[in-house]
Amino acid sequence: MSDPNSRLSIEQIDRNFAEIHPPLTPDEALTESARCLYCFDAPCVRSCPTAIDIPGFIRHIMHRNPVGAAKTILDANIFGGSCARICPTEVLCEGACVDNTMLKQPVQIGRLQRFACDTAEPVSSSFYKAGESTGKRVAIIGAGPCGLTCAHELRKRGHAVSVFESREVAGGLNSLGIARYKLTTEFALSEVARVSEIGIDLHLEHAVDGAELAGMLADYDAVLLAVGLGKTASLNVPGENLDGVWESLDFIFQTHTLPLNQCKIGQNVLVIGGGNTAMDAANAAKMLGAQRVTIAYRRDAESMPAFKHEYELTQKEGIQFAWNAAPASIVERNGKAAGVLFEKTRSVGEGRRGKLEVVEGESFTLEADMVIKALGQDVLLDFLQSVPGLKLDDKGRIAVQPETHATSVAKLFAGGDCQAGAGEEVVIAVQSGKQSAAGIHALLQG
Repeated sequence: MSDPNSRLSIEQIDRNFAEIHPPLTPDEALTESARCLYCFDAPCVRSCPTAIDIPGFIRHIMHRNPVGAAKTILDANIFGGSCARICPTEVLCEGACVDNTMLKQPVQIGRLQRFACDTAEPVSSSFYKAGESTGKRVAIIGAGPCGLTCAHELRKRGHAVSVFESREVAGGLNSLGIARYKLTTEFALSEVARVSEIGIDLHLEHAVDGAELAGMLADYDAVLLAVGLGKTASLNVPGENLDGVWESLDFIFQTHTLPLNQCKIGQNVLVIGGGNTAMDAANAAKMLGAQRVTIAYRRDAESMPAFKHEYELTQKEGIQFAWNAAPASIVERNGKAAGVLFEKTRSVGEGRRGKLEVVEGESFTLEADMVIKALGQDVLLDFLQSVPGLKLDDKGRIAVQPETHATSVAKLFAGGDCQAGAGEEVVIAVQSGKQSAAGIHALLQG
């Protein structure tokens, strides 16, 4: 592994991590807003998990009222600024935009949303006040977008809320786990501050175990589990614990917690996985100065789960791909990772549902001095199984009632990534927090 900053200057690394989509100027936002057709029963709204009134906020921008636009956005999605930066708009609101069909170019909804939220950021905390006290108390475990959204919604309804977060900063993956060229920690924490200012009792570096959860269920009127997921899934191959093998989130975390020129980076980096996190890790490695970055995926390009625009960014960065490559072992040299031995695969059936078979006699090795595992995250099974009577699905996630997010345990609710059926996008976590708050409020109202 190379020494930090051995190939690129600090200035070059900073330029590499500059935002992909810079903010619109006021004139650009005005011009872009004029493109909206303000559709009746707008398909963009139906494609937004949080149902933001997109034509409504764009009309505010067209009438030179970005603060009013931001209020419309944040009423539906308190993390609207983050989502404007990181939502896969290409497959959500912009993908459904009528102009996408008519003119082959959708309205840039995400960038307009960012313009509004950024403009209103200095005053947005004043938009919301805590409701008149109900005397009810709610505990929320996990301070990610789901937990904080739920907390904000409950405070508006007058309930007292305490949030418990195991990390030293709130915001979940928004603060530390999103690629820095998409979302900075500073901006993520500014949104946490706006949520907290409504009067939330936030406890950082406070991990809750099964025994404490049982006590909370006795002491509080309701509890929400919004604990997310755990560590990166294991490869289950020899050599996985060698020096030089990283979990993808740990690799991305360092770009938020260290100066960029002090981040660890290899000269020849190999990322294993085919999802959006794999793309983030590979791009970050290249931006930090890795000479060569390769993504290895066990299926073909058409079966890769990463979004098209994420894949296209890796191509612009010059990242290489090894398809139909299943890791068999980590190659060791002098006690450190020196590469990965792969077995060639083929799929019997279509797409990601096809059964994978190993092609006999077609193994190969790719050299690397840094190997990054990006296989998704495991559920926090030990913690969840420690809760008596808590029902889980066959994947180890918490089974909930879809309308209320109530679990099989009285007064206990669940939302976000730990909940059965939840998606991995931040906007989906926000909507899960809103639904959980509605379910808890209904319970507290009797």
